Amino acid sequence: MTKTILYLSFKMEAHCFMNTLDQYISSKFPHICYRKSWGLSEKTMFKLGQCAAIVQSIKYLPISPSVRENLLKVSLIKGAMATTAIEGNTLSEEEAVAVAEGEKLPESREYLGTEVKNVLDALNQIFNETVKNNAVSYISPELIKNFHGMIGKELGVHFEAIPGKFRENNVVVGTYRAPEYNFVSELMQRLCDWLKNEFKFRHDEEQDFLDAVIESIVTHVYVAWIHPFGDGNGRTARLLEFYLLLRGGMPNICSHILSNHYNETRSEYYRQLDHAGKTRQLTDFIDYAVQGFLDGLSDVLWNIQKHQMNNSWKNYVYDIFDAHKKINKPKRNRMRSLVLNLEFFKEYSLEEIQLINVDLAAQYKILSKRTIDRDVADLVSMGLMEMKGNKYISQISSLVKQLPTKRQIQQKVSS
Repeated sequence: MTKTILYLSFKMEAHCFMNTLDQYISSKFPHICYRKSWGLSEKTMFKLGQCAAIVQSIKYLPISPSVRENLLKVSLIKGAMATTAIEGNTLSEEEAVAVAEGEKLPESREYLGTEVKNVLDALNQIFNETVKNNAVSYISPELIKNFHGMIGKELGVHFEAIPGKFRENNVVVGTYRAPEYNFVSELMQRLCDWLKNEFKFRHDEEQDFLDAVIESIVTHVYVAWIHPFGDGNGRTARLLEFYLLLRGGMPNICSHILSNHYNETRSEYYRQLDHAGKTRQLTDFIDYAVQGFLDGLSDVLWNIQKHQMNNSWKNYVYDIFDAHKKINKPKRNRMRSLVLNLEFFKEYSLEEIQLINVDLAAQYKILSKRTIDRDVADLVSMGLMEMKGNKYISQISSLVKQLPTKRQIQQKVSS
């Protein structure tokens, strides 16, 4: 009898709590509605289609393991820098690289290094578990708290929260008053339940591209709105975004892009978050995020294509020199080094060419000026360089001419 009364009492209290929470949220935080409060315009859908096409290209473009490893390293460092910089971290890129390589910073800046290292370690751990070990799961309060614990590790007084624990106090961020702390746990559980139902994800198949991107953005915004922790909410939200993109099948060298976008457009990022809350819809924020994602993906694709172009250009240059066997070996090596050290599409004067790298500068220093004049003239005649005004540029266009040809469409001239 006593147990029954206690059980009924507990049920009544829980029911009252839920009613109180529903009333509180609907009156104070109507934007936290756990329903699809966005639309995708034709323009946004087109951008998402472009994103999907670029991702497919990136997935299947072959690059050397060393290049891929370097791209991943750079992307993770940039991602860690971006997500901490948004919240005030002032480390330079050189300092962030030093932290990634295990170097110590001056004591006064050590905590800034710990912030970046924590995020970098978290990104690497999430990457290893998600991609290498294929350990994926639905978003849960425990997963979110685990991510928060990673970013708050060993920060002491520089982290105004208990790592891995929801807050136990009320907070105000700028002009935004977050939901009361006693509702946080239930709000986060509702978020996780809703995400599971709203977005299609199964462990045994790749998630739909659109669902993966939109879920990552929506999750980020909801964590920012609920603000479940005393500190580190933004970093946790962006870790979740990173995880969801990886879980959705995004290439590892692309999954940092949104953090970079938010950091590079920081004032617009905060404006869009504020606008989404006030208008109770995520349409504009999603379009803003997708545009940044598209721009970032285009940059990644271009970097991969540059590496491929470098390899193709190097092979092409070697083929051209193989066809000019009469050139003596020292001159051949010098000219080949010269043309391979030119940046694509960059114009150089003769003086700049002489100083293009240390080895060439040392060689040309002990040779006459006529030597470099002849070298450059020979490279022009071989079709590897061309003159533009009084400057020179690598003739990468000669390589482009080797691409498969297609019928040229002649436009009709209107009479």
